[in-house]
Formats: sequence, structure tokens, C-alpha cells
Amino acid sequence: MSRLSPWSRAARAWADLGLGSKGLIVLALPLAILLSGIGALHLSGRAEAEAEARVRLTFAIQRDIHEVHALLAEAASGVRGYRLTGRRAFLEPYIKAEALLPETLARLRQTTRDPEIRQRLARVDTLVVQKRRGLAQLAAMPGAGTAEGVEAPTVAGALVANKAVLDALRAEIDAMQRRESQLLEQRQAKADAERRRTWTLTAVLAGIGLLGGLAAAQLLFTGIVRRVRGLERDAERLERGEPLSLADEAQDEIGRLARRLVQAGDLLRSREAALREGEERYRRVIEGVRDYGIFALDLEGRVVSWNTGAERIKGWTADEILGQHFSTFYPAEARAETPMRLLEAARRDGRVEDEGWRVRRDGGRFWANVVITALHDETGTLTGFSKVTRDVTERRQAEEALGHARAEAERASRAKSDFLSRMSHELRTPLTAILGFNQLLGMDGETLTDDQRHGVDQISRAGGHLLAMIEEVLDIARIEAGGHALAPVPLDPAPLLADVRDLIAPQAQAAGVEVRIEGDAGLSVLADRRATVQIVLNLLSNAIKYGPAGGVVTVTLVGASGRVRIEVRDEGPGVPPELVDRLFVPFDRLDAERWSGAQGSGLGLALSRGLARAQGGEVSYHPPGATFILELPASPSHGQKPS
Repeated sequence: MSRLSPWSRAARAWADLGLGSKGLIVLALPLAILLSGIGALHLSGRAEAEAEARVRLTFAIQRDIHEVHALLAEAASGVRGYRLTGRRAFLEPYIKAEALLPETLARLRQTTRDPEIRQRLARVDTLVVQKRRGLAQLAAMPGAGTAEGVEAPTVAGALVANKAVLDALRAEIDAMQRRESQLLEQRQAKADAERRRTWTLTAVLAGIGLLGGLAAAQLLFTGIVRRVRGLERDAERLERGEPLSLADEAQDEIGRLARRLVQAGDLLRSREAALREGEERYRRVIEGVRDYGIFALDLEGRVVSWNTGAERIKGWTADEILGQHFSTFYPAEARAETPMRLLEAARRDGRVEDEGWRVRRDGGRFWANVVITALHDETGTLTGFSKVTRDVTERRQAEEALGHARAEAERASRAKSDFLSRMSHELRTPLTAILGFNQLLGMDGETLTDDQRHGVDQISRAGGHLLAMIEEVLDIARIEAGGHALAPVPLDPAPLLADVRDLIAPQAQAAGVEVRIEGDAGLSVLADRRATVQIVLNLLSNAIKYGPAGGVVTVTLVGASGRVRIEVRDEGPGVPPELVDRLFVPFDRLDAERWSGAQGSGLGLALSRGLARAQGGEVSYHPPGATFILELPASPSHGQKPS
């Protein structure tokens, strides 16, 4: 550093200086010139303004001097006219002069600065006083306009004296006018000189400012602009991927930016290498996918990339299909409309999914699931589309097979329901005759032996049980077929439960079981009365049948969250956990060996759940213990008793 010349050291110090300091230094020179020029122009302008003010003052003094002369002349003329005619109108100029002369003279005394003018103005003041006094005497003399009054020699003498005063006054005024004319010429000449000096100074300062600005611009160009252009060239090399070398070693902002640009170039090249490696890896992954056809389309729908999966599914190689329109993959009947519709939907929504028949290279068809996604660049401009195709022919075949199986199951269910309905009707006809003849036998009970009466009772119980089972089978068949007509209406469940308790009373008394009803009052449900009675009867019957003899069955009403629950709880052990899943299976009597003495068909709970669901409710079992819950929707009048 010590070997550098003073100029080189100054240049190096300038290069290391911050841009803010450089800007201040570069702007200081033209700014100083500008401020100096403004100050000089201000001083010159003040001098010019003062000269012009003096010129205007001269014009004002000349005007006032002329006005004094004119007022006195008009006043004298008016007084003479008055003396000759006697008309007061001729005195108006005199009256006007008397009013204006003191003000005009006072203004002259205030504005006059020239010594000669001030001396003559003092004499003019004296003459004006004499003139005004003489005019006042003439105006006051009697006999104006007639031969009478003051003698003519007296008036004539006064007129002659006034004329002499006016002539002397005129001479003084003329001398003042000449002097003011001389002063006016001098002041105008000085004002013109000041104006020329101002223009000259303005031109000189403008030239100096221009030269200073050019010097500052040159300084800026040879320093900052040259280095910025170097950065621009580095950016162009960076755009082409060329390596950068650090040429600017200055410590200012531009030097630091140059070093950052070199670092960014190194980082960008490393990232580009990683990106190329990732793209190559991604390409190999895409190419290796065989179960999905993945390819890209341009804006018109032409194929621009093709992977192994697409070749396997569709049959075309990349050389055969690249550049072809993707409508080639569609059957002839859909080729004109479907491809463009899907592209338009992807362009509008960003993504579209479709399923349909597609065509392979050999003409065979397959059922494809297709997803088309719009591709955009970083500015949001649409650049093309990606298309993922999957062969789902086997899935469609499975769905079709499942649909056929479902249809067959529905037909079988309908056939079962029809069979149950017909068989129930066929069984009920002879059963009605059997029960009728049994009733006839029972009417002759006095003539029957004990064994015969026992047989008649057995026939009656068995026939009633069989008839009830037939009715339940019919109800289940109607529910499964959707033909069980229910009419849900708002109901108060409390009276309904009381009626059910009365209906179940004989069975409860026979088993020694007490039925209790408790819970919320004022609830209202939306349900079919007959179906609800049947459900609660089934639940109470099961509770009495399978609960302990002499126990208590509790029916509880609970309202919550737009639903009403009817809980039926007995004191029995409940259902074993391993059997709970079979509770609502038709004809499945759980633990039949244990309850062999209890009559039942295994249809009650299944029928109860079906009736509950048909009206928007549910029947469920809740351990521990034996608690069955009927849940029904609350009516809009929930919380109020129906009227």
C-alpha cells in the first residue's frame, strides 16, 4: 500500500467509500454552485428591484408635481370664471384644489429625496400658499358677475398678483420636472445596468452549474456506473451458467454485492447440479412406474412425454406417440367431444378426473381412471397438462359382478318376503280353523275329562303362539319389503306406557312382577302409536318372561337432544357379552336350553328394531343388567304436552 502514488491511494479510498458518502460528495459540488447562484441571483434581484422602485418613485413624483400645477391652474381658471359670471359652479375646481393640494404636497414632501428638488419644493409650498390665499381673496370679493361691488382696479390688481404668483409657481414646477426627468434617465440607466448584470450573472452561474453537473456525472459514471455495468455483465454470465471471478475488491456496497454475486453463482451452480440430479432421478422413477401411465401434454393436447407405464397400458412406444394428440386414446364415438371437454375443465378448475373406455394400440378397449392436472409456471401462466392413467378394468368387472350379486340378493330377498307372506297366509287359514274347532271343544268343557281339557288348553296355547309367530313373520316381511305403513304423529308417551302396562298386567300378575313407570313428564314423541305399543309390549314381555319371578320391571322416560328414550330394565342378569351380537337376529333364541320353558319365536327383538327404525328410532341393549332402550325422535312440541 505504501508504494501507491497519492492519486492511487485517493482513488482506492474513494472506491472503498460507502455509496451514501459518495453520493453526498458527488452532489455537494453542484449543490454548492446552485446555492451560490441562488444567493447571487437574490442579491442581484434585490438591486434590480431597488432600481426599479426608484424609477417608479420618480414617475410618482412627476405625477404629483404635474397634479399640483394642474390643480392650481384649474382653480385659477374657475375663480376667474366665477368673477366674470357670478355662477358658483365655476368654483368647483377651486374647491377641489383646496381639498387635494395639501395631501399632494404632503406626499411630495414625503417621497422627494433629491436636495435640489426639496429646495424647489419648499419654494413651491410658499408660492402655493400665496396662490391659494389670492384665490381665496378673489373668490370672497363681492359683486362677482356684475358691475357693482369692488372697484375694477382692485379686482384687476388681485388678478395680476395671482397671475404673477402662478407664473413663478409654473417656473418652479417646470424646473422640478426637468430635474426629475434627469433623475429618471439616471435611474432607468442604473436599472437597465442592474438587469443586464443579473442576466449576465444568471448565464455565468448556469454555465458553472452545468459544468459542475457534468463533472459530477463524469465522476459518477467513471466510478459507480462503470462498476454497475460490470455487475450487469456478471449477471449475464451467471444467466448463461458461466463461472464468475471476483474483479471488484472495493469495500463499498457495490464491492460487497459483487462478492455476493460470485457466492450466489457458486451456490446456483451447485443447486443446478442437484436439481439436474433430482430431475434425472425423478425421470428414472417416472420411467420405472409400470402400473400408471404418466405423460405430459402441451396446451393443444399433444403428447410431449411418455413413461414405461403408459407404454405398457396403451401399447404405443414413445417414438410412435410423441407429438400425437391424446384423443388417439379415446373410442371413435367419444373422440370428438370428450378430450377437449376434459382439457377445458382442467384449464378452468385446475384438475379433472374421469373414467371411461379407452383404446389400446391394438384396438382393444380397457376401462381407465384418468386424472388431468393443469401445469402453470411461476407467473401463473398455463404451460400444459399432466395426465395420469390407470387401468381399472378388473375393478369395473368386480363392481359389475357385485352389482349383479346385489341385484340377485335383492331379488332373493323379495322372493323370500313373497314366500313368507304367501306361506303365512297359507298357514293362517288352516290354523284359524283349528283354533275355531278348539274353541268349540272348549265350550263343552263340562263333558270333557281332565286329560281332554288339558289337551284343549295345549291346543289353544300352541295355536295362539303359532298365530302370533305368523303375524310377526308377516310384519318382518312387510318391513323388509318397505311396505309396512306407519303414520308417525306427535304422542305423549306417558299415557301410552300406562295403556301398555294395563295390557301386560295379566302376564305380570301371573309372574308376580311389578311394573313401574317413572321419569320426565311433559315429553312428546313423533311416532306411530300402534307400532310403538307393539315395541314396548315386546320389551316388557321379555323383561317379565326372562326376569326373576316376584321382581320389578322399571320403565323410565328420558328426554335429551331432540330424542326421547324409553328404558325398560328388569332385575335379571342380562345377556352374556358373547351373545349380545345375536340379540336382534331373527329366529335366534339365545340360550334356548336355559329358557326352554319360556315361549318365544326369536322374532320379537328383530321386529321391534325394524318397527323402531321404520319411524326414525332405534332399539338397543345396554349392559350391565338387562336394559333395553327404545329411542324415538322428539316431536316439534317436545317439552310440552299435546293439547
